[in-house]
Amino acid sequence: MLSYVPGASFAHRLDPRSKLAVQVAFAAAAYVHTTPRWLLGFTVVAGAVLFASDTPPSRALAAFRFPIALLVAAPLLQGLTLGPPWFSVAEAWPSALAGYRVVLILLVTAAYVRTTPVRETRAAIAHLVPGRPGRFLGVGVGLVLRFLPLLLEDLRRTREAMRARLGGRRPLHERMGILAAAGLNRAFGRADALTLALQARCLSWNPTPPALRFRRVDAVGWVVAIGLVVSVLI
Repeated sequence: MLSYVPGASFAHRLDPRSKLAVQVAFAAAAYVHTTPRWLLGFTVVAGAVLFASDTPPSRALAAFRFPIALLVAAPLLQGLTLGPPWFSVAEAWPSALAGYRVVLILLVTAAYVRTTPVRETRAAIAHLVPGRPGRFLGVGVGLVLRFLPLLLEDLRRTREAMRARLGGRRPLHERMGILAAAGLNRAFGRADALTLALQARCLSWNPTPPALRFRRVDAVGWVVAIGLVVSVLI
C-alpha cells in the first residue's frame, strides 16, 4: 500500500492545494476525453507526474493491483459472445478504454499520496472547504489515509499466517471466511484503539494546521491544472 515517503522530488516541494488541483483537473479531463489519442496524451502526463514525484510505476501499479485486475477483467467479459467469433473486440474496446483512463487516474493519485503528508492534505481540504464541513471532511480523509494502510497490512499478515499453517490447502470458501473474520476482528480492534487515541489527544474541530504557502514551483502545477481544465472546455 502506498503511503507518504519523505523526499526532495519536485512534487514534494509543491503546495498540496496545487497537487489537488492537478489531480482533480486530470480526472475531469480523462473522463471527458476518451479517444485513444487523448488517452495517449494523458499517459504522457501521468508518466511525467510519476517522474516528478519519484514514484516507481511498478510500485504504483502493485498498490492498485486488485482494482486494476477488475478493470482488466471487465473488457474481457464484455467481449465474450455466445457464438463465433466467441470474442468481439468491438464490444470490449469501449470498456478497455474506460478502464485504462481509471488506471491513469490511480497512478496520478499514487503520486499525490506518496508526496503529501496526511496533515497537509487535511489542512488543504480545510482551506478549500470553509467552515465545519471542511474540517469534518479533512478529519475523515486524514483518518482514511492513516487507517486503510493498517487494515491492509493486517490482511496481509493474516494471509501469511494462513500460508505458514498450510491454510492454502483449505477450500477457497473456507479461506475467504477465515480471512474475512480475521479482517473484521482486526478492524474493530483498530477502531476501538483509534477511538481511545482520539479521546486521549482531545481531537479538536479546529486544530492548528501546518502552514501552507504557494512557492514559485507551484506555478508549474497550476499551469498543468489550467491546461487540463482548458482541454475539458474545448
